[in-house]
Amino acid sequence: MSDKLPTITYIRLSKIERGEIFSRAAELRDIATALGIDPEELLIDIDDPEFDIAAWADPLHGNDRTDPEAERFAVLLAAALRNRRGSDDALTIAALEQEYGIAPVILSRIENALKPYDRWNDDVRGSLRRLFAASSDADLTAIVQEAHQRGDLDAALPLVANPELRIAKSRARIAALREELRQGQDAVAPPAGKGMPHPLFDRGTARLKTAAPEAKPAPESAPVEAAPPEAAQRLLPVYGSPLPEGLIARTPTEDQVEAPRNAGPRAYGLRLGRPTLGAGLPGRSILIVDPDRFPSAGGLAVVTEGQGLRVLSVTLDRHGRMLGYSENPDLEVAIDERDPADLATVLAAVFE
Repeated sequence: MSDKLPTITYIRLSKIERGEIFSRAAELRDIATALGIDPEELLIDIDDPEFDIAAWADPLHGNDRTDPEAERFAVLLAAALRNRRGSDDALTIAALEQEYGIAPVILSRIENALKPYDRWNDDVRGSLRRLFAASSDADLTAIVQEAHQRGDLDAALPLVANPELRIAKSRARIAALREELRQGQDAVAPPAGKGMPHPLFDRGTARLKTAAPEAKPAPESAPVEAAPPEAAQRLLPVYGSPLPEGLIARTPTEDQVEAPRNAGPRAYGLRLGRPTLGAGLPGRSILIVDPDRFPSAGGLAVVTEGQGLRVLSVTLDRHGRMLGYSENPDLEVAIDERDPADLATVLAAVFE
């Protein structure tokens, strides 16, 4: 299945299949195209009396079933972390990342008890021990258990272990996705033939335009002919001005660029000002960026960093983690740890 979806990484597809994350509407369309079905068929009606979430989730566990005690501690730890942050105004999301190395996406997963404590890697467990001033995993377990016995976690526990709240959130998200799919039916360009849009660059995919040509009125006596397909080509705005440290400001320019056929409704052009990825991508280029597509290995990603954008070359390490690289400056970025809202994929490039 994953080989038919070059726009969705294997890791992200697995998380969507297991119900760990919600997919975007664009991803649902791509998955449905690969399966040959309507995108709305992928959305579950959780209010259907015949829908049993336990039966739905059972095949996902396979032989790797979690210990109930480990699940319970994951919930208590989530509540303890929420309580810890709520009692210390200085313990912001940014502070947790800078001082303890807990990225926002990891923080969210821990606070929602998405997996047991022993399944987190050594770095995350070490950060949690430092945060709670615990000398060992056993010490951390005792600290959390004692807080629970004192009643310190009572206010935070319903935010973690609250099936009704999660069902309400799922219901709202599914309804929003369904509406987005219906509204976007006419806005999304159809795929070419049977293949999926390819994430690799195509020098001939797009052409730069500095201004839209004025249409010349036809003589009154001449019959009006239908415009050729080329005339209906969508034009995208081009942004970009250089910032320090290889970043690009999303500053509007007067240029426009033709949209590739697989570009989503929010796609835009991004002008580079310097060669940040070495000889593989010249500095005088315009990238076609789609914020509704998640980056994939072998392509390029655009990451939002503060007030700027950074272009990265994407690959996978031997553990299947997605990494982004830049040569100028020399950077390595963990793509999977970034908020998906801050990530976009590059569909094509125009070399000037």
